[in-house]
Amino acid sequence: MGLNKKSVDDFNAKGRRVLVRCDFNVPLKEGVITDDTRIKAALPTINKLVADGGKVILCSHLGKVKNGPNEGESLAPVAKALSEKLGKEVKFIADYNVTGVDATAAVAAMAEGDVILLQNTRFRGAEETKNGEEFSQELADLCDDYVCDAFGSSHRAHASVAGVTDKVRAKGGNCAVGYLMNKEIEFLGNAVNNPVRPFVAILGGAKVADKLAVIDNLLEKCDTLIIGGGMAYTFMKAQGYEIGLSLCDDTKLDYCKEMMAKAEAKGKKLLLPLDAVCIKEFPNPIDAPIDTEIYDITAMPADQEGCDIGPKTIKLYSEAVASAKTVVWNGPMGLFENPLLAVGTKSVAEALAATDATTIIGGGDSAAAVNTMGLGDKMSHISTGGGASLEFLEGKELPGVVAADDK
Repeated sequence: MGLNKKSVDDFNAKGRRVLVRCDFNVPLKEGVITDDTRIKAALPTINKLVADGGKVILCSHLGKVKNGPNEGESLAPVAKALSEKLGKEVKFIADYNVTGVDATAAVAAMAEGDVILLQNTRFRGAEETKNGEEFSQELADLCDDYVCDAFGSSHRAHASVAGVTDKVRAKGGNCAVGYLMNKEIEFLGNAVNNPVRPFVAILGGAKVADKLAVIDNLLEKCDTLIIGGGMAYTFMKAQGYEIGLSLCDDTKLDYCKEMMAKAEAKGKKLLLPLDAVCIKEFPNPIDAPIDTEIYDITAMPADQEGCDIGPKTIKLYSEAVASAKTVVWNGPMGLFENPLLAVGTKSVAEALAATDATTIIGGGDSAAAVNTMGLGDKMSHISTGGGASLEFLEGKELPGVVAADDK
Protein backbone atom coordinates (compact mmCIF):
# COMPACT_ATOMS: atom_id res chain seq x y z
CA MET A 1 0.00 0.00 0.00
CA GLY A 2 1.37 3.39 -1.00
CA LEU A 3 2.26 5.46 2.04
CA ASN A 4 3.22 8.67 0.28
CA LYS A 5 -0.14 10.41 0.48
CA LYS A 6 -0.93 14.12 0.30
CA SER A 7 -1.51 15.47 3.81
CA VAL A 8 -2.98 18.64 5.30
CA ASP A 9 0.53 20.07 5.27
CA ASP A 10 0.61 19.88 1.47
CA PHE A 11 -2.04 22.52 0.75
CA ASN A 12 -3.21 25.78 2.32
CA ALA A 13 -6.84 25.85 3.31
CA LYS A 14 -7.18 29.64 3.64
CA GLY A 15 -10.63 30.70 2.52
CA ARG A 16 -11.47 27.19 1.32
CA ARG A 17 -14.29 24.95 2.46
CA VAL A 18 -12.70 21.75 3.76
CA LEU A 19 -14.77 18.66 4.51
CA VAL A 20 -13.04 16.51 7.15
CA ARG A 21 -14.17 12.92 7.72
CA CYS A 22 -13.42 12.20 11.39
CA ASP A 23 -14.01 9.18 13.58
CA PHE A 24 -16.35 10.47 16.28
CA ASN A 25 -17.85 7.03 16.93
CA VAL A 26 -17.56 7.60 20.67
CA PRO A 27 -19.26 5.63 23.47
CA LEU A 28 -22.31 7.37 24.91
CA LYS A 29 -24.22 6.69 28.11
CA GLU A 30 -27.48 8.60 28.46
CA GLY A 31 -26.20 11.24 26.05
CA VAL A 32 -22.87 11.70 27.83
CA ILE A 33 -19.55 10.80 26.16
CA THR A 34 -17.74 8.26 28.36
CA ASP A 35 -14.45 8.19 26.41
CA ASP A 36 -13.32 11.19 24.34
CA THR A 37 -10.11 9.63 22.98
CA ARG A 38 -11.30 9.81 19.37
CA ILE A 39 -12.34 13.45 19.72
CA LYS A 40 -8.93 14.41 21.12
CA ALA A 41 -7.23 12.48 18.31
CA ALA A 42 -8.96 14.67 15.70
CA LEU A 43 -7.93 18.02 17.22
CA PRO A 44 -4.50 18.48 15.59
CA THR A 45 -5.94 18.29 12.07
CA ILE A 46 -8.89 20.54 12.90
CA ASN A 47 -6.64 23.11 14.59
CA LYS A 48 -4.29 23.15 11.59
CA LEU A 49 -7.12 23.87 9.16
CA VAL A 50 -8.61 26.54 11.46
CA ALA A 51 -5.18 28.19 11.79
CA ASP A 52 -4.87 28.21 7.99
CA GLY A 53 -8.14 30.16 7.78
CA GLY A 54 -10.10 27.27 6.35
CA LYS A 55 -13.86 26.84 6.65
CA VAL A 56 -13.93 23.47 8.40
CA ILE A 57 -16.89 21.12 7.87
CA LEU A 58 -16.69 17.98 10.01
CA CYS A 59 -18.57 14.73 9.43
CA SER A 60 -18.62 11.28 11.05
CA HIS A 61 -20.79 8.28 11.76
CA LEU A 62 -21.80 7.22 15.27
CA GLY A 63 -23.18 3.80 16.15
CA LYS A 64 -24.72 1.31 13.73
CA VAL A 65 -28.04 3.16 13.20
CA LYS A 66 -30.02 -0.04 12.60
CA ASN A 67 -33.46 1.46 13.21
CA GLY A 68 -33.13 4.76 11.37
CA PRO A 69 -32.18 8.23 12.62
CA ASN A 70 -32.63 8.79 16.35
CA GLU A 71 -31.50 11.28 18.96
CA GLY A 72 -29.62 8.56 20.84
CA GLU A 73 -27.11 8.42 17.97
CA SER A 74 -27.04 12.12 17.15
CA LEU A 75 -23.64 13.83 17.06
CA ALA A 76 -24.93 16.72 19.20
CA PRO A 77 -22.86 15.67 22.28
CA VAL A 78 -19.75 15.58 20.07
CA ALA A 79 -20.35 19.15 18.89
CA LYS A 80 -20.57 20.26 22.50
CA ALA A 81 -17.34 18.44 23.46
CA LEU A 82 -15.53 19.80 20.41
CA SER A 83 -16.58 23.36 21.24
CA GLU A 84 -15.06 22.99 24.70
CA LYS A 85 -11.81 21.49 23.44
CA LEU A 86 -11.32 23.93 20.56
CA GLY A 87 -12.29 26.93 22.68
CA LYS A 88 -14.72 28.11 20.03
CA GLU A 89 -18.25 27.32 18.89
CA VAL A 90 -18.69 24.28 16.71
CA LYS A 91 -22.04 24.82 15.03
CA PHE A 92 -24.03 21.60 14.88
CA ILE A 93 -26.34 20.90 11.95
CA ALA A 94 -29.03 18.66 13.44
CA ASP A 95 -30.72 17.88 10.09
CA TYR A 96 -31.19 14.11 9.74
CA ASN A 97 -30.69 14.54 5.98
CA VAL A 98 -27.06 15.50 6.81
CA THR A 99 -26.47 17.55 3.63
CA GLY A 100 -29.85 19.28 3.34
CA VAL A 101 -30.82 22.97 3.19
CA ASP A 102 -29.68 23.63 6.78
CA ALA A 103 -26.20 22.36 6.03
CA THR A 104 -26.00 24.22 2.73
CA ALA A 105 -27.06 27.50 4.37
CA ALA A 106 -24.68 27.06 7.31
CA VAL A 107 -21.72 26.42 4.98
CA ALA A 108 -22.62 29.42 2.83
CA ALA A 109 -22.56 31.64 5.94
CA MET A 110 -19.17 30.42 7.20
CA ALA A 111 -16.28 32.80 7.82
CA GLU A 112 -12.62 31.79 7.73
CA GLY A 113 -11.74 29.68 10.80
CA ASP A 114 -15.35 28.63 11.46
CA VAL A 115 -16.16 25.00 12.29
CA ILE A 116 -19.43 23.16 11.76
CA LEU A 117 -20.34 19.53 12.42
CA LEU A 118 -22.82 17.69 10.22
CA GLN A 119 -25.28 15.12 11.56
CA ASN A 120 -24.43 11.41 11.76
CA THR A 121 -23.61 10.29 8.20
CA ARG A 122 -25.35 6.95 8.74
CA PHE A 123 -28.64 8.75 9.19
CA ARG A 124 -28.67 8.78 5.38
CA GLY A 125 -28.79 4.98 5.31
CA ALA A 126 -26.17 2.54 4.06
CA GLU A 127 -23.43 4.69 2.58
CA GLU A 128 -22.10 1.93 0.33
CA THR A 129 -25.40 1.43 -1.53
CA LYS A 130 -26.79 3.31 -4.56
CA ASN A 131 -27.80 5.99 -2.08
CA GLY A 132 -24.07 6.49 -1.55
CA GLU A 133 -23.52 7.97 -5.02
CA GLU A 134 -26.05 10.75 -4.45
CA PHE A 135 -24.75 11.33 -0.93
CA SER A 136 -21.16 11.50 -2.21
CA GLN A 137 -22.11 14.24 -4.63
CA GLU A 138 -23.98 16.23 -1.98
CA LEU A 139 -21.00 16.06 0.36
CA ALA A 140 -18.68 17.19 -2.43
CA ASP A 141 -21.02 20.09 -3.26
CA LEU A 142 -20.49 21.43 0.27
CA CYS A 143 -16.70 21.69 0.01
CA ASP A 144 -13.65 22.64 -2.04
CA ASP A 145 -11.24 20.12 -0.50
CA TYR A 146 -11.59 16.85 1.39
CA VAL A 147 -9.50 15.43 4.26
CA CYS A 148 -9.87 11.89 5.62
CA ASP A 149 -8.77 11.59 9.25
CA ALA A 150 -10.92 8.56 10.13
CA PHE A 151 -8.60 5.57 10.06
CA GLY A 152 -11.17 3.54 11.99
CA SER A 153 -13.52 3.81 9.00
CA SER A 154 -10.92 3.71 6.23
CA HIS A 155 -11.56 0.04 5.44
CA ARG A 156 -15.11 0.95 4.38
CA ALA A 157 -15.75 2.15 0.82
CA HIS A 158 -18.48 4.51 2.06
CA ALA A 159 -19.64 7.79 0.57
CA SER A 160 -18.08 9.93 3.30
CA VAL A 161 -14.82 7.92 3.28
CA ALA A 162 -14.06 7.17 -0.36
CA GLY A 163 -17.01 8.03 -2.60
CA VAL A 164 -16.74 11.78 -2.07
CA THR A 165 -13.11 11.92 -3.23
CA ASP A 166 -13.74 11.45 -6.96
CA LYS A 167 -16.36 14.22 -6.88
CA VAL A 168 -14.00 16.63 -5.10
CA ARG A 169 -11.10 15.73 -7.38
CA ALA A 170 -13.29 16.25 -10.47
CA LYS A 171 -13.69 19.92 -9.57
CA GLY A 172 -9.99 20.43 -8.89
CA GLY A 173 -10.03 20.00 -5.11
CA ASN A 174 -7.43 18.33 -2.90
CA CYS A 175 -8.07 14.92 -1.35
CA ALA A 176 -5.65 14.55 1.55
CA VAL A 177 -5.18 12.68 4.81
CA GLY A 178 -5.13 14.29 8.26
CA TYR A 179 -2.43 13.98 10.90
CA LEU A 180 -4.07 11.02 12.65
CA MET A 181 -4.56 9.10 9.40
CA ASN A 182 -1.00 9.88 8.30
CA LYS A 183 0.37 8.61 11.63
CA GLU A 184 -1.59 5.36 11.33
CA ILE A 185 -0.39 4.77 7.77
CA GLU A 186 3.23 5.49 8.64
CA PHE A 187 3.37 3.37 11.82
CA LEU A 188 1.44 0.35 10.54
CA GLY A 189 2.87 0.60 7.03
CA ASN A 190 6.47 0.80 8.16
CA ALA A 191 5.97 -1.95 10.75
CA VAL A 192 4.67 -4.39 8.15
CA ASN A 193 6.60 -3.34 5.04
CA ASN A 194 9.88 -2.01 6.40
CA PRO A 195 10.29 -3.10 10.05
CA VAL A 196 13.40 -2.70 12.14
CA ARG A 197 14.25 -6.31 13.02
CA PRO A 198 13.72 -8.50 14.94
CA PHE A 199 10.01 -7.96 14.16
CA VAL A 200 7.64 -9.71 16.59
CA ALA A 201 3.89 -9.91 15.92
CA ILE A 202 1.47 -10.90 18.70
CA LEU A 203 -2.03 -12.08 17.81
CA GLY A 204 -4.73 -12.90 20.34
CA GLY A 205 -8.50 -12.77 20.55
CA ALA A 206 -11.14 -15.44 20.43
CA LYS A 207 -11.28 -16.83 16.89
CA VAL A 208 -8.73 -18.11 14.40
CA ALA A 209 -11.24 -17.33 11.64
CA ASP A 210 -11.00 -13.60 12.39
CA LYS A 211 -7.25 -13.64 11.76
CA LEU A 212 -6.70 -16.17 8.96
CA ALA A 213 -5.26 -13.72 6.43
CA VAL A 214 -3.38 -11.80 9.14
CA ILE A 215 -1.54 -14.93 10.32
CA ASP A 216 -0.68 -15.88 6.74
CA ASN A 217 0.55 -12.39 5.82
CA LEU A 218 2.53 -11.80 9.03
CA LEU A 219 4.37 -15.11 8.62
CA GLU A 220 5.73 -13.58 5.41
CA LYS A 221 6.81 -10.40 7.20
CA CYS A 222 7.77 -11.05 10.82
CA ASP A 223 10.59 -12.97 12.50
CA THR A 224 8.49 -14.28 15.40
CA LEU A 225 4.71 -14.76 15.55
CA ILE A 226 3.16 -15.18 19.01
CA ILE A 227 -0.33 -16.69 19.32
CA GLY A 228 -2.48 -16.22 22.44
CA GLY A 229 -6.10 -15.82 23.42
CA GLY A 230 -8.92 -18.19 22.55
CA MET A 231 -7.54 -18.76 19.06
CA ALA A 232 -4.46 -20.50 20.52
CA TYR A 233 -6.49 -23.55 21.54
CA THR A 234 -7.29 -24.44 17.93
CA PHE A 235 -3.53 -24.50 17.30
CA MET A 236 -3.05 -26.67 20.40
CA LYS A 237 -5.70 -29.14 19.27
CA ALA A 238 -4.05 -29.21 15.84
CA GLN A 239 -0.88 -30.31 17.65
CA GLY A 240 -2.82 -33.21 19.16
CA TYR A 241 -3.29 -31.85 22.69
CA GLU A 242 -6.37 -32.19 24.90
CA ILE A 243 -7.91 -28.71 25.23
CA GLY A 244 -10.98 -29.59 27.29
CA LEU A 245 -13.85 -27.12 26.96
CA SER A 246 -11.63 -24.37 25.50
CA LEU A 247 -12.66 -22.36 22.45
CA CYS A 248 -11.88 -24.25 19.28
CA ASP A 249 -12.74 -23.99 15.59
CA ASP A 250 -12.56 -27.56 14.33
CA THR A 251 -12.93 -26.36 10.73
CA LYS A 252 -9.58 -24.56 11.03
CA LEU A 253 -7.42 -27.40 12.36
CA ASP A 254 -5.88 -28.11 8.95
CA TYR A 255 -5.24 -24.38 8.48
CA CYS A 256 -3.37 -24.24 11.80
CA LYS A 257 -1.26 -27.24 10.74
CA GLU A 258 -0.49 -25.45 7.45
CA MET A 259 0.59 -22.30 9.28
CA MET A 260 2.85 -24.23 11.66
CA ALA A 261 4.41 -25.97 8.66
CA LYS A 262 4.78 -22.66 6.85
CA ALA A 263 6.57 -21.10 9.82
CA GLU A 264 8.98 -24.03 9.99
CA ALA A 265 9.63 -23.94 6.24
CA LYS A 266 10.36 -20.21 6.32
CA GLY A 267 12.52 -20.38 9.43
CA LYS A 268 10.10 -18.25 11.46
CA LYS A 269 9.38 -18.75 15.15
CA LEU A 270 5.72 -19.52 15.86
CA LEU A 271 5.27 -19.37 19.62
CA LEU A 272 2.26 -21.10 21.18
CA PRO A 273 1.26 -21.37 24.86
CA LEU A 274 3.17 -23.76 27.13
CA ASP A 275 0.53 -23.59 29.88
CA ALA A 276 -2.95 -22.23 30.48
CA VAL A 277 -5.08 -20.81 33.27
CA CYS A 278 -8.22 -22.96 33.34
CA ILE A 279 -11.69 -22.60 34.83
CA LYS A 280 -14.56 -25.06 35.38
CA GLU A 281 -17.39 -22.58 34.83
CA PHE A 282 -17.56 -19.36 32.86
CA PRO A 283 -17.82 -16.32 35.19
CA ASN A 284 -21.24 -14.69 35.47
CA PRO A 285 -21.06 -11.73 35.47
CA ILE A 286 -17.87 -11.75 33.42
CA ASP A 287 -15.79 -10.04 36.14
CA ALA A 288 -17.05 -12.24 39.00
CA PRO A 289 -14.53 -14.01 41.30
CA ILE A 290 -13.77 -17.51 40.04
CA ASP A 291 -11.56 -20.49 40.91
CA THR A 292 -8.62 -21.02 38.54
CA GLU A 293 -6.04 -23.78 37.99
CA ILE A 294 -2.84 -23.71 35.93
CA TYR A 295 -1.99 -26.66 33.70
CA ASP A 296 0.74 -27.40 31.18
CA ILE A 297 -0.79 -27.77 27.74
CA THR A 298 0.24 -31.43 27.80
CA ALA A 299 -2.03 -32.00 30.81
CA MET A 300 -5.19 -29.94 30.40
CA PRO A 301 -8.25 -31.63 31.91
CA ALA A 302 -11.17 -32.53 29.66
CA ASP A 303 -13.72 -30.78 31.88
CA GLN A 304 -12.07 -27.32 32.07
CA GLU A 305 -11.66 -24.34 29.79
CA GLY A 306 -8.45 -22.43 29.13
CA CYS A 307 -9.04 -18.67 29.54
CA ASP A 308 -5.56 -17.14 29.89
CA ILE A 309 -1.90 -17.94 29.28
CA GLY A 310 0.02 -19.31 32.27
CA PRO A 311 3.32 -18.20 33.88
CA LYS A 312 5.59 -20.32 31.64
CA THR A 313 3.97 -18.82 28.55
CA ILE A 314 4.19 -15.31 29.99
CA LYS A 315 7.94 -15.81 30.48
CA LEU A 316 8.38 -17.16 26.93
CA TYR A 317 6.40 -14.33 25.32
CA SER A 318 8.00 -11.61 27.46
CA GLU A 319 11.49 -12.80 26.51
CA ALA A 320 10.56 -12.74 22.81
CA VAL A 321 9.31 -9.15 23.16
CA ALA A 322 12.41 -8.07 25.14
CA SER A 323 14.71 -8.84 22.19
CA ALA A 324 12.49 -7.25 19.54
CA LYS A 325 12.98 -3.94 17.73
CA THR A 326 9.44 -3.77 16.29
CA VAL A 327 6.33 -5.26 17.93
CA VAL A 328 2.75 -5.26 16.62
CA TRP A 329 0.05 -6.55 18.98
CA ASN A 330 -3.59 -7.25 18.14
CA GLY A 331 -5.87 -9.20 20.49
CA PRO A 332 -5.80 -10.03 24.23
CA MET A 333 -4.18 -13.15 25.69
CA GLY A 334 -7.28 -14.27 27.55
CA LEU A 335 -10.59 -13.23 29.07
CA PHE A 336 -9.07 -9.94 30.21
CA GLU A 337 -12.42 -8.52 31.34
CA ASN A 338 -12.02 -10.70 34.45
CA PRO A 339 -9.16 -9.56 36.73
CA LEU A 340 -8.19 -13.18 37.50
CA LEU A 341 -7.91 -13.95 33.78
CA ALA A 342 -6.20 -10.70 32.75
CA VAL A 343 -2.71 -11.58 34.03
CA GLY A 344 -1.46 -12.77 30.63
CA THR A 345 -2.70 -9.70 28.78
CA LYS A 346 -1.34 -7.41 31.49
CA SER A 347 2.05 -9.16 31.45
CA VAL A 348 2.37 -8.83 27.67
CA ALA A 349 1.42 -5.14 27.94
CA GLU A 350 4.07 -4.65 30.63
CA ALA A 351 6.68 -6.42 28.49
CA LEU A 352 5.90 -4.03 25.62
CA ALA A 353 6.03 -1.04 27.96
CA ALA A 354 9.49 -2.08 29.18
CA THR A 355 11.12 -2.52 25.77
CA ASP A 356 12.80 0.17 23.67
CA ALA A 357 11.28 -1.36 20.52
CA THR A 358 8.73 0.44 18.37
CA THR A 359 5.48 -0.88 19.86
CA ILE A 360 2.22 -0.69 17.91
CA ILE A 361 -1.12 -1.68 19.43
CA GLY A 362 -3.65 -2.64 16.78
CA GLY A 363 -6.78 -1.09 18.23
CA GLY A 364 -9.84 -2.88 19.61
CA ASP A 365 -9.52 -4.94 22.79
CA SER A 366 -5.72 -4.62 22.86
CA ALA A 367 -5.97 -0.84 22.92
CA ALA A 368 -8.68 -0.99 25.60
CA ALA A 369 -6.53 -3.31 27.71
CA VAL A 370 -3.40 -1.15 27.43
CA ASN A 371 -5.32 2.03 28.24
CA THR A 372 -7.18 0.41 31.15
CA MET A 373 -3.84 -0.65 32.62
CA GLY A 374 -2.47 2.88 32.33
CA LEU A 375 0.27 1.83 29.92
CA GLY A 376 -0.94 3.70 26.84
CA ASP A 377 1.72 6.40 27.10
CA LYS A 378 4.43 3.72 27.12
CA MET A 379 3.51 2.54 23.61
CA SER A 380 4.85 4.06 20.40
CA HIS A 381 1.44 4.04 18.75
CA ILE A 382 -2.07 2.87 19.63
CA SER A 383 -4.22 2.48 16.53
CA THR A 384 -7.67 4.05 16.54
CA GLY A 385 -9.05 1.43 14.17
CA GLY A 386 -9.37 -2.22 15.18
CA GLY A 387 -10.94 -3.53 11.97
CA ALA A 388 -8.92 -1.19 9.76
CA SER A 389 -5.62 -2.08 11.44
CA LEU A 390 -6.40 -5.79 11.04
CA GLU A 391 -7.07 -5.35 7.32
CA PHE A 392 -3.86 -3.32 7.03
CA LEU A 393 -1.97 -6.20 8.70
CA GLU A 394 -3.60 -8.59 6.24
CA GLY A 395 -1.97 -6.59 3.45
CA LYS A 396 -5.29 -5.30 2.09
CA GLU A 397 -5.63 -1.91 0.47
CA LEU A 398 -7.91 0.34 2.52
CA PRO A 399 -10.39 2.35 0.42
CA GLY A 400 -10.00 5.47 2.58
CA VAL A 401 -6.22 5.41 2.09
CA VAL A 402 -6.26 4.55 -1.60
CA ALA A 403 -8.74 7.37 -2.28
CA ALA A 404 -6.36 10.11 -1.06
CA ASP A 405 -4.16 11.90 -3.58
CA ASP A 406 -0.58 10.68 -3.92
CA LYS A 407 2.06 13.34 -3.34
